Amino acid sequence: MKLKIVACTTLLITSSLLTLSNAQEKVILDTDMVELFDDGLAMVMLANSDKIDLLGVVTVSGNTWSREGVAYGIRQLEIIGKNNIPVVEGARYPLRASRHEAIELEQTLFGIGPSNYLGAFATKEPQSWLSVYESSYKNKPAYLPKTQHGVDFIIETIRAHPGEITIAAIGPCTNIALAIRKDPEIIPLVKKIIYMGGAFEVPGNTTPAAEFNWWYDPEAAKMCLRAPFKEQIVVGLDVTDKVFLTKARYEELKQLPKLYPEFKMMFANSWYEKKFSKDEHAYSYVWDLLVSAIIIDPSIVTKTSTQWLDVNTEYTQDYGRSLAYKIQGPIGTLQGEIVHEIDEDKFWFLTKALIQKQD
Repeated sequence: MKLKIVACTTLLITSSLLTLSNAQEKVILDTDMVELFDDGLAMVMLANSDKIDLLGVVTVSGNTWSREGVAYGIRQLEIIGKNNIPVVEGARYPLRASRHEAIELEQTLFGIGPSNYLGAFATKEPQSWLSVYESSYKNKPAYLPKTQHGVDFIIETIRAHPGEITIAAIGPCTNIALAIRKDPEIIPLVKKIIYMGGAFEVPGNTTPAAEFNWWYDPEAAKMCLRAPFKEQIVVGLDVTDKVFLTKARYEELKQLPKLYPEFKMMFANSWYEKKFSKDEHAYSYVWDLLVSAIIIDPSIVTKTSTQWLDVNTEYTQDYGRSLAYKIQGPIGTLQGEIVHEIDEDKFWFLTKALIQKQD
């Protein structure tokens, strides 16, 4: 008996960004952690998703000092009952030696962007993560970070899961750069790396030329982009500047019915609360949350481009500028995907679902 084969035409979306799998995605979150927006909620989304196996949270200096990030990471994981997820401190300083000591002069020379934001560079480094935790939360932590260095944690975790790890790089790239410098053989073992960084077709925010994460450690970002990872995806200001956190949206998140009570308190004491109380027309962005959402549900992405990517590391007014070439770029540059547009309805639905208590 012959079987009749009926051919049908199916629209295939070939981008790997839109390939879904039933298996849990193994993720290392490399982050300059803060409370809530944006790294904190990005972490909570990954930790709460049943599609993700969050293998560890590695802190790096950027928004905050790496020691502060440990305290904020541990506290927020405690709140959501995820004490089993390791938190590990990574690099304290960017690759350019003693840069933080001359940051005011650098601003004078290279210009100040619309945010005038320096992150950890504008504050004194704390004595320890524990001092930050006890001062911030008036209590003892329920669990402790790993004593291992974050760079070694990244290397060992990738080697333990060859071909399975997605790196969510939502802070400066220092840890990842140090990991591939120390053990270059891990590069082909990484499944993919997704960055929040860069500004290709829009202005920078920390300087007129540069977006904050890649400005904080341009040498590290350049090293990572030029490493032959199987897949590199960039979620930069080109897309994050299109997704607004308005007062109405902020109030909606604060009033979610299953929002963790401790998060309600963090919302009430946040910088955003003061911002929106002063100006109801003010707005901000959600940056890192987009990376988590894309990892959890790649179909959120609706438009990308594949280009050769690089970062300017010349110590001039273009220091930290992200570069993209539609044709073959300079020797050493490699292709990566730049995200340009997302489905905002899907994004906000997913965000609201995952920052609340899970049934």
